[in-house]
Amino acid sequence: MRETLTATPASRPLRLWSNAEIHARFEAALGAADGVAGAHCLNELMLRGEMSANIEPRLERLWRRAAASIPDWLPMRHIDRLPQLYEVCARFAARRRGGFNVYLVLLDYSDSRDDPWGFYVGMTGYPPQQRFDQHKAGIRHAGCVLRRGVELLTGPVMHLQQISRGDALRIESQLADVLAAEGCFVQGGH
Repeated sequence: MRETLTATPASRPLRLWSNAEIHARFEAALGAADGVAGAHCLNELMLRGEMSANIEPRLERLWRRAAASIPDWLPMRHIDRLPQLYEVCARFAARRRGGFNVYLVLLDYSDSRDDPWGFYVGMTGYPPQQRFDQHKAGIRHAGCVLRRGVELLTGPVMHLQQISRGDALRIESQLADVLAAEGCFVQGGH
């Protein structure tokens, strides 16, 4: 399935496939050590609301078999709110291109909240992974990311990369507000 090589996760190239077809394609991807195809299968299952108990073992198998080719947009764990993140982020668009990026960080509050996940919304002139690494190293960090940041969530905000500073500032703030209004625990966005 060559179209998955260039498809974004938000485009959901497998959205018309049955669950049985996706499961078969996932097994074929494992056999071929094809991290991209396997990632699209798992992404589609997560966006359909597949249970964590079914996703987590498949994630482990994919990482064991095809780690080198897994795209950075695939979350490393099951996140119940992933469909909501994609839907909310899709509402935002930049007016101009530029050198800034909006990014999301998954925060772990399992020690203090019933809903274990929170989200940090930020904007940066650095590549998002570099900015996440800076947070984790204590460089111009947000305390919540330093202490609770688990991973960068690239997929939902792929379309909000390389945008103008003004757009990034506007979207960062509005995205945080909308996610909070929809029941997510949100940090950042200022």
